[in-house]
Amino acid sequence: MTTTDRSPHALLLLALLLLSGLLFFLGLGDMGLTDRDEGRNAEAGREMFESGDRLTPTFNGELRVAKPVLLYWLMEQSYRLFGSNEFAARFPSALFGVGLILMHYLFLVHQRDRTVALFGGLMLLLNLEILGLGRMALTDSVLIFFTTASLYGFWLGLHGTGGARRWVWMFYIGMALATLTKGPVGFAVPLIVAALYLTWTRRWHEYWQKGVPLAGTLLFILLAAPWYAAMFLVHGDAYATGAKAHTIGRFLSPMEGHQGTIFFYLPVLLLGFFPWSALLPVPLYLAFKDWRNRGIAGQRDSGISTYPDTPHPATPARELDLFAALWLVGTLVFFTVSATRLPHYIGPLFPAAALLTASYWSRCLSDPTTKGIRGSIHLMMGVGYLLAIGFACLPTLYTTYASKMVREFPLAGQVDLGSGPYLIAALLLLGMTLVGYLGLNDERRGGAFWAAGGTLAGLVLIVIVITFPHINRYVIAPPQELAYAAGLNLDRQDQFIAYGTVRPSSVFYAKRKTLFVPFGEEDKIRAALKESKKVMILLPESAQSKLPAEANGLVPILKRYGYVLLANQPMVTIPEGTTPPPPPPTILGH
Repeated sequence: MTTTDRSPHALLLLALLLLSGLLFFLGLGDMGLTDRDEGRNAEAGREMFESGDRLTPTFNGELRVAKPVLLYWLMEQSYRLFGSNEFAARFPSALFGVGLILMHYLFLVHQRDRTVALFGGLMLLLNLEILGLGRMALTDSVLIFFTTASLYGFWLGLHGTGGARRWVWMFYIGMALATLTKGPVGFAVPLIVAALYLTWTRRWHEYWQKGVPLAGTLLFILLAAPWYAAMFLVHGDAYATGAKAHTIGRFLSPMEGHQGTIFFYLPVLLLGFFPWSALLPVPLYLAFKDWRNRGIAGQRDSGISTYPDTPHPATPARELDLFAALWLVGTLVFFTVSATRLPHYIGPLFPAAALLTASYWSRCLSDPTTKGIRGSIHLMMGVGYLLAIGFACLPTLYTTYASKMVREFPLAGQVDLGSGPYLIAALLLLGMTLVGYLGLNDERRGGAFWAAGGTLAGLVLIVIVITFPHINRYVIAPPQELAYAAGLNLDRQDQFIAYGTVRPSSVFYAKRKTLFVPFGEEDKIRAALKESKKVMILLPESAQSKLPAEANGLVPILKRYGYVLLANQPMVTIPEGTTPPPPPPTILGH
């Protein structure tokens, strides 16, 4: 790259860094932790930070085996820098989200060109799934970064020359760190993709020569195995049984009601990767078709009547689309076969999707006659218009079904959704109209990308700036603020009880061990009240009538939008800003 070339490249990289930083970090700590996974992960990291025990993850003082340790290590360091708060809990996810975008851009600059790299980086950034995962205290953003690094290392190690082959070590290092992030899925995804590619292209012999499989496997074991071995040695069957249930058990049977049909992930991909998902079917089809045609052409040129053993395309760069297609399909099938299904599980395939769509879009701009582009634009518009209708109808649907949400959200019938859904609907209508106007015109087609990307960025900003604060104020924050107040007023020997729906985030905000008492298990409350110590109970106001008779003498200390904090001793320290005026009968959106 010449000095002249470096300046625009550096500017593009800086612009991508600033945009991804804005979308991942803007208002990152303004919303309370969501339940259940965010609350559990953030508290496990906080307990590790507080105890100094970097081996054993715990939640609410009990062994937590659902996830390995790497995210908690990252959170511990984040708490050390920023304090124990929502921003710090989500900081590792946002940081690795930005890292993923930059890594994707740099890989495509190296393998393709600056144009494809810019499109690819923006497509991987401007979609709901990657932005959502990068703004939550979950394992997925870190997992996606390492599985992507692993697969890029595999590709560069296999196709690089000279010193570039050293990148193959990243294949094993990425798998090891991904395994420490989310367990076996961390090595399963890269291995499945690599095996599919090597089998499809008949490159196994080449991999054995360049891929240092024995040394690489040893490196993987040296990095990933010690923590697992230490956990087994320290905790024995308590760890092994729980870890097995959350890995093999989760794959073989649905956990916590998370299941769906075999088509579960198709709408997830369509909506999660919107608007670029509309561009995905054509390059996915062409990647396999192009490979097949090259194989047939090779047969004819050589006079061989059978499929050749090495049907390689002319250059590794042209073969990259096939690699991405196998990456996408292999990951999608793997998670479809799993019995437990959640929308964020397929996150590791999104870099492959962005690679395919960026290559296809670049081709369409350089050759307006490229097949399928008009149909793809129509599909993008159709999905966008359907989403606009959905958002416009959302307030009406919410009003209709709000009464069914009272158990989880006490003031469901008194709070509307505000102006956010209508603004998003209007933005989608305008944006998709611009996409159609520009994209269906061969000379103006380039503008359709910016219209689609701008629409998605605007949608995300509306959600962050308008919708999230509204939801947080009335839905998420109230019980958390009362849990925080309880934590300030209870000594270590005192008892904090969360009654009703289990909200793991209560432990994070109370910063103390919490007794969760579901409806129907009131005997636990009776037992706690018999002991001579301070007791505080957090519950929905509507559930007070379900408390046992022994709780009749408890004093209401604080109330917050449908929740109440009761105590058997009336004198408490009230944190600043925690005591609002009583909520009006109807709370309107802003």
